[in-house]
Amino acid sequence: MHKVMPEHEKELTLSEEARAAAAEDSVIEMPTPKPGQEANPEPSQESADQPPVSRAEFDQLKAERDQLLDRLARLQAEFENARKRAERDRLADREIATGNVVEQFLPVMDHFELALNSSGTAEQLRSGVELIVKQMQEVLRQLQVTAVPALGVEFDPHQHEALGSVERLDLPDQHVAEEIRRGYRLRERLLRPALVRVVSNPKQTNE
Repeated sequence: MHKVMPEHEKELTLSEEARAAAAEDSVIEMPTPKPGQEANPEPSQESADQPPVSRAEFDQLKAERDQLLDRLARLQAEFENARKRAERDRLADREIATGNVVEQFLPVMDHFELALNSSGTAEQLRSGVELIVKQMQEVLRQLQVTAVPALGVEFDPHQHEALGSVERLDLPDQHVAEEIRRGYRLRERLLRPALVRVVSNPKQTNE
């Protein structure tokens, strides 16, 4: 036989269900902490131990920083000015050195022009050119420019440039037989190699 629930018991049941639903809605879900992270991190001891910086200390640090930046800018400007002065001095020294060399060759140029304007014989012209060559050799000597030894010496690829070979039985193999163009060096620095032909002595080669 079906039993009828009294009206007030129905109201009580509904009231309990409403309270339960309200309790679930009032629960706040806390975020799940990440691995290695505490749920309620506390401020570090280092941050807690550092006292706050006063306004006077802040202004002093700012002034020191501005002074360092100003000093750095001045040093950069001084370095750039020194670099420009060194470049100007280098160019000036090069112009002076070039001028000194050119000045020594001007008399040689004068003599060449005189030879070209000369109306003398071929023998006289030749004698004049020989004197000019001697004058130029003297200028080169004063500049410490010397000729590279070539004719009759053993071929040296560091000083000679071979234009070809010449078969000779009266000269040692791999020696300079002819000098096509003279080479020069400034002190120990090679300015240009001597252009030569090298001896090929088949008698020595076959031995």
